[in-house]
Amino acid sequence: MAALDVIDETFVLAARAEVAAAFADPDEWPRLWPDLDLTVFDDRGPAGIRWSVTGGWVGSAEVWCEPIALGPGPEAGGEEGTLLHWFLRVDPAPGPDGAPARRLLRGRSGATREGLRRQRAAKQIAFGLKARLERGRRPGEPAIPATA
Repeated sequence: MAALDVIDETFVLAARAEVAAAFADPDEWPRLWPDLDLTVFDDRGPAGIRWSVTGGWVGSAEVWCEPIALGPGPEAGGEEGTLLHWFLRVDPAPGPDGAPARRLLRGRSGATREGLRRQRAAKQIAFGLKARLERGRRPGEPAIPATA
């Protein structure tokens, strides 16, 4: 089992291709995850991306965009939403590269503290994306089209 195993899920009322596109630009990754060195090993298009993590942490990260049909579904006039799943499974790198990561995990609650910090960061990313893609939609209201 990885020293850090972080999972987050957030519902976004937007098509999964829109949600996945938010993670497709490699220039954005350092802004989203500044301490992770990411290399794509599985680009699944609208379904998401899986990365190898190297640097101070080693393991894998994943964004999976699960389509959710609301009502009769988009083809029948309903709406399409996306359940955004984010996974991070990492260990400190061996040797000097992993020393900062190992320091974060020190003590009885080190892994818990670092896991919570990363969960909060994931939620902040997801809520920012949700606000941008839902375009000010209030709960219970229909989606606002991208062309609006």
